[in-house]
Amino acid sequence: MEDKVLRKLFLGFIHIHILHHAKEHPVYGTWMVDELKSHGYSISAGTLYPILHTMESDGLLTREDRNVEGRIRKYYSITEKGDGILHEARDKAYELFKEIKD
Repeated sequence: MEDKVLRKLFLGFIHIHILHHAKEHPVYGTWMVDELKSHGYSISAGTLYPILHTMESDGLLTREDRNVEGRIRKYYSITEKGDGILHEARDKAYELFKEIKD
């Protein structure tokens, strides 16, 4: 039960994390899985890719297919809408952090 509740809570953090990195540079799935794991998130490609696809269809990310060593790799970048959401999420996260830090 705890794992399910934490997973739901962390899902929002994962979305913010994706937007943050997609603003810095285009990201692709395998890189993002490794990045999230380096921050303690246990996420599989089977979980991440639907998140990326949903964020793309919601207009938060845009996708560019690139040929890398003969294979197509999907790179995601933040959109203007995604950037606005990221700024709002940062403000809310900062306010929450100030409230719960002690």
